[in-house]
Amino acid sequence: MKTISVLLVDSHILFRKGIAAMLTQGDEFVVKGEVETGKDLLTSPTVATPDIVLMDIQVTGIAGLEVIHQIKARLPQSKVMLLTALRAEDYVRAALKAGIDGYVLKDARPEELMMALRSAANGKKYLSPDVSGSLVESFLHPEMVCEKQHGDILTNRERGVLQLIAEGRTNKSAAEILCVSAKTVEKYRSNLLQKLGLRNTTELTLAAMALGLVERPASIARLMGDLCGGREALPFAGAITSAMMQMPPAHQRPTLLV
Repeated sequence: MKTISVLLVDSHILFRKGIAAMLTQGDEFVVKGEVETGKDLLTSPTVATPDIVLMDIQVTGIAGLEVIHQIKARLPQSKVMLLTALRAEDYVRAALKAGIDGYVLKDARPEELMMALRSAANGKKYLSPDVSGSLVESFLHPEMVCEKQHGDILTNRERGVLQLIAEGRTNKSAAEILCVSAKTVEKYRSNLLQKLGLRNTTELTLAAMALGLVERPASIARLMGDLCGGREALPFAGAITSAMMQMPPAHQRPTLLV
């Protein structure tokens, strides 16, 4: 039986160590290395060429799905599998278009992850049941999916910029990650505001959360939970509520189908 080599990319060291320990319990898998960020993977001269790159798409240091294209370019012999908590249908479609070989949710059982790795190593794509079920449902019931608005579909670069904005990056820090100028990032920011019909960074952050590009910050959850118990939370919570109310209705917002 051929050993399957895996390279891990995740920002949480304990998670990486746990996955590595699980995979190396037997003789089927070997962990060739682990890195914290997508940027580390793409810039390190010592990164080995694994059979599979297993990564969370929310890793820091590079913007969104662009990392998949860059990994495919640098490691053309390697498969790329996402192990992530993001399950939004639009994001799954975008990841498939970007060329991923597998999409596994972080709440999957160890047996499912191993089966997914075997499938990818054998040249077959694997999607977690919850993810594939959602895609099948949208195919069977297209009337439940908003019609494509060709002028309002976000590109992978726009998704990446939106993710970085939602993560709190400044134009300068986002520009360093994307290897572009701060003026270019500002241009993307303006285009996103116009394309999505939004007004400010708060609304862009809410849009990114709604699209599954970033997880809902715990700080926002705490502030919203304090609405009835603490007056200090009211101004900020009110701003969030106002921004949510100003966003276009669901049937008018673009659906990022790819």
